[in-house]
Amino acid sequence: MTTVQTDFATRAEEVSRYFRFLREFDEGRVTFVAPGAGLPPFTTIDSDSLFKTLKANGFLLLYNLVESTLKNAIEAIFDDLRGGAVSFDACRKEIRRIVLENLKKHAVDKILPSLSSISVDVVVRTFRKEGLFSGNVDGRRVREVAGAYGFKTPAHKSSELLTVKTNRNDLAHGVKSFADVGRDYDIARLESIHSEVIGFMQELLANIDDYIVKREYLI
Repeated sequence: MTTVQTDFATRAEEVSRYFRFLREFDEGRVTFVAPGAGLPPFTTIDSDSLFKTLKANGFLLLYNLVESTLKNAIEAIFDDLRGGAVSFDACRKEIRRIVLENLKKHAVDKILPSLSSISVDVVVRTFRKEGLFSGNVDGRRVREVAGAYGFKTPAHKSSELLTVKTNRNDLAHGVKSFADVGRDYDIARLESIHSEVIGFMQELLANIDDYIVKREYLI
């Protein structure tokens, strides 16, 4: 889990740098210059349109951080189960339910050869990180996942996760243009969204780490 938290910290700082750039752009402290030494700044850039696009892009960065981090955290739970060779019968009922749901997604002929010790192997061999989430992570989904695995839901405010998910999906599926999304958010609101999401994810990772350390996936 330490690797997951370190990766999150690195990627969160990258996102934070982007939001600091947006603030500097908004305050007129960013200048675009033509390539080549000594050339004057570009004068043909539509700064307003560009800024809307840049603001909208912040939602893509934030959502990617949220979903990828949650995937990695769930994978860390199964890595710990694998490392401890935890058997199906030793898992709490929530984990057993998840394992059975995972098993249903596999063709018997394909999964059977990897189950040499079925009570242990079925727990981790049926796990597939790729199918965990697909553009559907918001506060409600996180609470569902927390309940499914049995770790604590963050007390931190999470309403803006829905804002991030909705805008990300609108952009990804072409429901709205970058200009449409960007015009609806000023820099102060974006910074507030960014701060809430980062705080929520930090608490979520701490909760999952505590869950793994205490082996709360066991009966």
